[in-house]
Amino acid sequence: MDAESQTNHLKAYGITYWVLEKQLKVKWLLNYRGGSFLLPDRDDIRLECKVRGVSFELLSDSKTEQILEEISSPSQNMDAVVLEKAPKIAVYTPYGKQPWDDAVTMVLTYAEIPYDTVYDEEVLNDGLVAYDWLHLHHEDFTGQFGKFYGAYKTAAWYIQEKKDAEALAKKLGYEKVSQEKLAVALKIRDYVIGGGFMFAMCSAADSFDIALAAEGVDICEPMFDGDGSDPNYQSKIDYSKTFAFTNFTLERDPNVYEFSSIDMTQKRMISRTVDYFSLMDFSAKWDPIPTMLCQDHTALIKGFMGQTTSFARDEIKSNVLILGENKSNGEAKYIHGIKGKGFFTFYGGHDPEDYRHRVGDSKTELDLHPNSPGYRLILNNVLFPAARKKKHKT
Repeated sequence: MDAESQTNHLKAYGITYWVLEKQLKVKWLLNYRGGSFLLPDRDDIRLECKVRGVSFELLSDSKTEQILEEISSPSQNMDAVVLEKAPKIAVYTPYGKQPWDDAVTMVLTYAEIPYDTVYDEEVLNDGLVAYDWLHLHHEDFTGQFGKFYGAYKTAAWYIQEKKDAEALAKKLGYEKVSQEKLAVALKIRDYVIGGGFMFAMCSAADSFDIALAAEGVDICEPMFDGDGSDPNYQSKIDYSKTFAFTNFTLERDPNVYEFSSIDMTQKRMISRTVDYFSLMDFSAKWDPIPTMLCQDHTALIKGFMGQTTSFARDEIKSNVLILGENKSNGEAKYIHGIKGKGFFTFYGGHDPEDYRHRVGDSKTELDLHPNSPGYRLILNNVLFPAARKKKHKT
């Protein structure tokens, strides 16, 4: 899985998942040649690699032992983690959305990793218990319809999505979309606390935490929910309820395409040509979890924008790990934490290979980016639950 030897990094994850589905075990060789996968040598696996265009090397037993011995050496920052089962994956996404509307569904489809889609009804009916891993689509859990009001309030798609959301809330027994989305956020919170793995990108990350912090507080203006917000609602925000963020200030203007001070989009002092973030270097043997999540063939990755592009470093809780950052700009791009018995990862930006994705833009063709290091980070998270039976030291 290093830069020179692998023709299709993304589909290699799909091969690994496919092997796990056959109830075979895989060893993930952390920090060895870009985080390589050691698979059993079988004719069907060789054929599948060839069909999908994934590079592989055949190793003798002695060579395999030599590599594993090298990895186990205390002098090497490497480790071999056993992947034991193919995690069952759910993508939380509105009905009717196309796979290319979201980077995660797009890369899962490209890598040929199966997933189910769920939305509010399934979540509220405890449907998440059937899944090991949950991705949150670029959703707004605050009930402000993505803060698209300023630019798109007269657009047919915005009007229709608002109507659909209000109808779904009423169907599920809620007076307001904000109340229904809070109930969904609380169910997802409980899913993670109970041992689930949750991954969120872009606005799903900060709007999720904002919804939790604003439980019982009306932060929506009349154009969103038909009545006024609570007076001085900023002072009523409870940061102890969030997963990752603290001491943030909410954006009160409904015409501003922004939720809070968490996001760095409007505060960035960096041009596209030098917009990169770096992955942190962890001890593979002592911190296997963040090491797994940072496996890549490069430690420097191109930045990309989104409604929530990145996270203000000083508004992240001290117990949350920074996995990727632009230090000079004071921003974190990729963060991870533990909540109860479960885990969460937040990744800023919309599409790792579309620098400034806008409403209506064409989809990214991943055939043009089979070695995308930004997309690899998503797939690291997909395979992470497969190693959950190992006792981690983080």
